[in-house]
Amino acid sequence: MVLYIFYLGPIYLPIDDKGLKQAILFLEVRPGKKYVDLGSGDGRTLIAIAKAGGEAHGFEFNPVMVLLSRWNIRRAGLDGKAFIHFRSFWRADISQYSGVIVFGIPHIMRRLEKKLTKELPPGTPIASHVFKFPTLKEIEHENGVYLYKI
Repeated sequence: MVLYIFYLGPIYLPIDDKGLKQAILFLEVRPGKKYVDLGSGDGRTLIAIAKAGGEAHGFEFNPVMVLLSRWNIRRAGLDGKAFIHFRSFWRADISQYSGVIVFGIPHIMRRLEKKLTKELPPGTPIASHVFKFPTLKEIEHENGVYLYKI
C-alpha cells in the first residue's frame, strides 16, 4: 500500500461543495487576479475560481489527479483560465498569487505556515479547509473553512 501511494503521489481528499463556496467567498475572487490551490486534486477548486473570474493555478503531485484535473478543466471550457502544474507546491514560488486555498493535512500545516508567511505579501488571504495553522490568527471560520490573512 505504501508503494502504491508513493507511486501515485499524495492522497486525494476533495473539498465539499459548501467548503468550496465558502473558500471562494473568503478569497473575494476578482477578475485580473491570480489564485492558487495547493494540492489541487481533481481541479474542482480551480474551476470554481475561474468561473468566479479569477485566474486559477493549482499545484498537484499526484499524476492521476493532474490528468483528471486537466480533463475537467478542458471539459469545463476553462483552458487559459485554469492551470494545473504537475509539481510539488513546496518548490513553487507562490508570491505572485492574490489568494491561496489549501486542504492540507495536520502534519504539514506548521511548515506550510512558514512558507506562506515568508512568500506572500501582507494582506494576502488564505482559505484553509478543515485544518488550522498553528500560529496564524484566524479571522473567520465558516462551513469548515478558516480564513487567515498574512
